Amino acid sequence: MAGPALTKEEDDGAATAEGLFSRRYASTTLTFAVVEFLIGFAALAVLPTLPVAARDLDGVALYPLVAGCFVAASLLGGVVGGNWADRAGAQRLLAAGVALAVMTLLVSATSTSVWQLAAGRFLEGLAAGMVMVSINTAIAHSFPDHLRPRALALMSTCWIIPSLIGPPVAGLVAAEWTWRAVFFGLAALNVLPALAVVIVLRRRAAAAAPPTASKDKAPRPALLVAVAVSLGAALGQYGVSGWNALHLACTASGVVLLVVFAPRLLPPGTWRAARGLPATMLLRGLPSGAYFTLEAYVPLLLDSERRIPAVQTGLAFTGAAFAWAGGSWIQGQLLVRWPRHRTVAVGALVFAAAIGLAVASTFRFVPAQAAAVSLVVAAAGMGMLAPSVTLLALNHSPPDRQGYASSALQTTQNLGQIAVLGVASAAFTLAQSLASEPLVAYGTTFVLILVPALLTALLAPRARTA
Repeated sequence: MAGPALTKEEDDGAATAEGLFSRRYASTTLTFAVVEFLIGFAALAVLPTLPVAARDLDGVALYPLVAGCFVAASLLGGVVGGNWADRAGAQRLLAAGVALAVMTLLVSATSTSVWQLAAGRFLEGLAAGMVMVSINTAIAHSFPDHLRPRALALMSTCWIIPSLIGPPVAGLVAAEWTWRAVFFGLAALNVLPALAVVIVLRRRAAAAAPPTASKDKAPRPALLVAVAVSLGAALGQYGVSGWNALHLACTASGVVLLVVFAPRLLPPGTWRAARGLPATMLLRGLPSGAYFTLEAYVPLLLDSERRIPAVQTGLAFTGAAFAWAGGSWIQGQLLVRWPRHRTVAVGALVFAAAIGLAVASTFRFVPAQAAAVSLVVAAAGMGMLAPSVTLLALNHSPPDRQGYASSALQTTQNLGQIAVLGVASAAFTLAQSLASEPLVAYGTTFVLILVPALLTALLAPRARTA
C-alpha cells in the first residue's frame, strides 16, 4: 500500500538533504565528471607542447595565431551551443562536443605547417565552446541551487588526475621523442571512453524534456553574427603577429568586425558594467583574458628565454590544476554562504598577486621558476572566481535562458581573451622590436594584464544578486 504523497515542502527538504552522489543525482554527476575528465586530460597535455610544436614548424612568430584560433572558435561554439541547449536540451550538444574534441587531435597531430596546427586548434576551440556551454547549462537544469556550487567544484576537481599525468608525460614525450606523439596518443587514449560517453548522453537526451519556456522573449544572437565575430577574432590575432601592411590590414579588419558585431552577442550594458547580468558577463571576460594571456606567455618565456625543460613547464600546469581545484573547492564548501560577488573580488585579488610574481620573474636575478609559480597562484584565484561568476549568471537568468546565459559567458570570456591577448601581443611584438633585452617584452605583457585583474575586483559588487 502506498504511503501518503509528499508535500512540496517535504520534497524540497528531501532534495536538500541529498548530495551529488545520492541515488537521484549519482548517474548524472558521474557522466558530467567523465566528460570533464576527458576534456581536461587532452587540454592540459596539449598546452605545454604548443610552443615546441610552433618552434618545430618554424611558426613562433605566428604563436599568437595558434592561441587565438582556439579562442575565436570557442566563441563560435559557445553561441551555437547556447541556442542548441535552450531549444533541445544540453545532452545532445554535450555528446557532439565530446566527439568533435577527439577528432581535432588528429588534425593537429598531422600538421605539416603552423597553419594546419592553427586549424586543429580552431576545431578544438569549437568543441571546447560547445562542451563548456553544455556543461554549465546541464548543471543548471540537473541540480538544485544548493548543489550547483559543489557540482562546479567537482568539475574542477576532475582536472586533478589529468594534471598529474598529462603535462609531465606530454612534456617528456615532446622532449625525448616528438610533439606529434602527444596528439596521436591522446586521440588513441580518449576514443573509447568518448564513444561510451556519447552513447550514454544520447540516450539521456532522448528521455530529457526541454526546459520550460519563460516570458523572456529577448532575441537570441544570430549564427552569422557569431561567425563575423569569430572571423574578426582570428584576423585580429593574426594581425598582431607582425607589423607589415598585410598584418595591419588584418588587425584593422578584425577590430571593425568585433566592434560592430560583438555587442549583439551580449546582454545590453555589458561594456559599461550595468548592474546584474551585464556586469556579471564583464566579470567573466576581464580575468579570463588576463589568465589566458598569462597561460600563453609563461610557457613561451620558460621555453624561449629561460630554457626551462618542457617537463618542468608541464609540472607548472599540474600545480595550476591542483590550485584551480582547490580554489573551486573553497568557493563550493568554505565560502558557500558568502555573497558570490565577494568571492569574485577575493579571487581577483589573488590573481593580481600572481601577475605581480610573473612580472618579477622577468628580471634575470629572479629564478625562472617564479614564472611557473605565478601560474599556480593565478589558478587558485581563478578557481574561486570562475564558478562564482557562473552561478551569478545562472541566478540572473530564467530556466529557458540559462543556455543563453552560459553562451554569453563563453562569448564574453572569449572576447576578453581576444582583446587582452591582442593588446598584450601587440605590446609584446613592439617591445621586442624596440628593446635589446628580450625579457622586457615579457615584463611589458605581464604589467598590462594586471589592469583587468584589478578592474574585476573593483566591479564585482555590480553583479550582486538579491
